[in-house]
Amino acid sequence: MPGIVIVGVQWGDEGKGKATDLLGERTDWVVKFNGGNNAGHTVVIGDEKYALHLLPSGILSPGVNAVIGNGVVIDLEVLFAELGALQARGVDVSRLKVSANAHIITQYHRTLDKVTERFLGKRMIGTTGRGIGPTYADKINRTGIRVQDLFDENILRQKVEGALDQKNHLLVKVFNRRAITVDEVVEDLLSYADRLRPMVADTGLLLSDALDAGDVVVFEGGQATMLDIDHGTYPFVTSSSATAGGASTGSGVGPNRLDRIVGIVKAYTTRVGSGPFPTELFDENGDFLRSRGFEFGTTTGRPRRVGWYDAPITRYATRINGITDLVLTKLDILTGLKEIPVCVAYDVDGQRFDEVPVNQTDFHHATPILENFPGWSEDISTARTFEDLPQTAQDYVLALERMSGTRISVIGVGAARDAVIVRHDLLD
Repeated sequence: MPGIVIVGVQWGDEGKGKATDLLGERTDWVVKFNGGNNAGHTVVIGDEKYALHLLPSGILSPGVNAVIGNGVVIDLEVLFAELGALQARGVDVSRLKVSANAHIITQYHRTLDKVTERFLGKRMIGTTGRGIGPTYADKINRTGIRVQDLFDENILRQKVEGALDQKNHLLVKVFNRRAITVDEVVEDLLSYADRLRPMVADTGLLLSDALDAGDVVVFEGGQATMLDIDHGTYPFVTSSSATAGGASTGSGVGPNRLDRIVGIVKAYTTRVGSGPFPTELFDENGDFLRSRGFEFGTTTGRPRRVGWYDAPITRYATRINGITDLVLTKLDILTGLKEIPVCVAYDVDGQRFDEVPVNQTDFHHATPILENFPGWSEDISTARTFEDLPQTAQDYVLALERMSGTRISVIGVGAARDAVIVRHDLLD
């Protein structure tokens, strides 16, 4: 089973880094195939905590080849800052490869992201302001800057001129900002060219050759299913394909090479930014989950919105992605609750929906139909087999599994690297 895709099931922040890290010792390649530095993975190794935003979390595993695929948008300042920070802590980053076809985030993308979001006022999406959306928009509009353009100054200058011809009119006349000069953008981008050149490759070819050789390749998605540009809670979504299909388009590897799809899901639900969230909590239970789970964005530091587990969303994600295995994270955060409600369906103006409504208005007005499960008070952070869990915790997991449409193969019971229960090997 050499091709494994890891995707988030909810609205992100589910703990995908832990799943990638769990596979680390048996993984040869880890590929980031979508998004940019608008999301983060936190990986704990011993007493060390690593917060990664742009790099694949597999870069922390010795001997693993890390790849930033063509579906990613890259802020070069962030890339080299992250690489430098890891090198300063003794991490070998020499195996990183970057797709020549990945698109570059420029200063005008960051500026436009911030001013556009403020301009929307009450209709704001809740972006991170890091230029992700405008960069993807330029990609689709065929006015983007790619990694390979940094190695031909004439082409780079032509492309920047073409982009700024339009964008400066917008910045000056609509947003009352100063015009950005071609020279300052080109000079900034060229300052990274020599450092970037040794990393750049035809990564689709590298990965295909690796799969032909029998290597284990993990495709690590950023964001999550409910933030996918096509299948998420549009327009409150990210700008890329965060579902399993994005692993193929965002890496240059054919879909028939993807053997296993692993979905990461929290034992409750969180999201950052605006948009519908049927199980959201505004009471002491919400405060409990947020503080116990330290639910603050790895990238932004923003408090996350929190709510109970949403079974229809998990079923939807299982179907959309073709999920074969679930990794249930943060089960330990629920310790101490006497009762744990689970959303089993929605009520929309008196009508029951057992699945996620296709109509955006219906989902905005959905209220959860909850089923309560007994909680537990025992510390489960040292549990390493399913039988080590209290019976009520076992019952909770099995109930979620029945509702989800696929098996729960791994359970996270703590922040530590080894705080997991493996019920089914993800490589079997």
